[in-house]
Amino acid sequence: MTDQPPRTQPRLSATFTNDVNSEIRRAAATGIYDIRGGGAKRRVPHFDDLLFLGASISRYPLEGYRERCDTAVTLGTRFAKKPIRLDIPITIAGMSFGALSGQAKEALGRGATMAGTSTTTGDGGMTEEERGHSKLLVYQYLPSRYGMNPDDLRRADAIEIVVGQGAKPGGGGMLLGQKITERVAGMRDLPVGIDQRSACRHPDWTGPDDLEIKILELREITGWEKPIYVKVGGARPYYDTALSVKAGADVIVLDGMQGGTAATQDVFIENVGLPTLACIRPAVQALQDLGMHRKVQLVVSGGIRSGADVAKALALGADAVSIGTAALVALGDNDPRWEAEYNALGSTAGAYDDWHEGRDPAGITTQDPALASRLDPVEAARRLRNYLAVMTLECQTIARACGKSHVHNLEPEDLCALTIEAAAMAGVPLAGTDWIPGRGGY
Repeated sequence: MTDQPPRTQPRLSATFTNDVNSEIRRAAATGIYDIRGGGAKRRVPHFDDLLFLGASISRYPLEGYRERCDTAVTLGTRFAKKPIRLDIPITIAGMSFGALSGQAKEALGRGATMAGTSTTTGDGGMTEEERGHSKLLVYQYLPSRYGMNPDDLRRADAIEIVVGQGAKPGGGGMLLGQKITERVAGMRDLPVGIDQRSACRHPDWTGPDDLEIKILELREITGWEKPIYVKVGGARPYYDTALSVKAGADVIVLDGMQGGTAATQDVFIENVGLPTLACIRPAVQALQDLGMHRKVQLVVSGGIRSGADVAKALALGADAVSIGTAALVALGDNDPRWEAEYNALGSTAGAYDDWHEGRDPAGITTQDPALASRLDPVEAARRLRNYLAVMTLECQTIARACGKSHVHNLEPEDLCALTIEAAAMAGVPLAGTDWIPGRGGY
């Protein structure tokens, strides 16, 4: 009997992975595309690929316990009679009632107020839970116009015109029927229990000239008091920023592809848009070219998780950041203590796939009264306040280490990149060199 040569270990395809094959089988069985919540899960260059160059001899650090490092930021100084002053450069992003429970909206308002910052309504209108507990509330004005009325515009402290979102630039959001209760349906003028898909563009304007008219209309409605933000998804940040400035915006909100969403197509989340890191420098360049950097404020969102992320965004030229997913985690979402219930949903803690289904065991991304009652808004607000305080302290610690007396004094010169991709996107040197890819040099 001839000895057979040993068989080599079977190799899985790098192209047709188990995840890819599973999705092919699911699509073949159902004939519908996959919908989920959360943000992009693929690895893209991010803030982790940047490092700070702390002070030594060439730079002089600040003593943390004796020398101040300020964190306050004012948004809306260009035209608004009543700009928003925040104690910290971290805001809460727009997340709607409908996507979130009333208890979660209340917790966000309470926590943001305790931390000295603002929260944002999201699609679907203004709830009394959030308005009543938010010292500073930004009202989102979306293509859907759900819940929009002039009285709520006047009750807000700022207005954010949403042109696009990082998870789905060019696309609209979704809210499945199981989350459209009588209250949600009443606020949005929708039938109860029927899946809803938001419009992807505003019904009464198609370009920057129309946007300018819309901004003037909102200023007239609110007596020129409220700052007007324009939010764009990360796609063409230079031109979108420039056109928003020319249309009269006070603040630009720029959302990268790591930003979350309540629900949209998975193919959108993973394949449309730019990483947050790639968005910041072009937007800052547009502001600088127009002579409007720091005059029109830039708020960056999409995958912000720590004070280091905040500091890096500010060093690249942002005035503030906005958090969504991280805020929900701070409230208690996707906590491993609910792992058994996430498993029963076919998910796991930390996957975020279940946000759109309305069965969140943490009581945050749900409209089920029994589940929503699990969230104590007072305790959840305390957790959010603590998290925001830690992020701010971390950002200050880094700024002091770089010799800065205000977090806004951080600059690109304080950074280096660990990868060629991150160096090119952020416009900072590759670590150990003076080389910025695409700009020549060593």
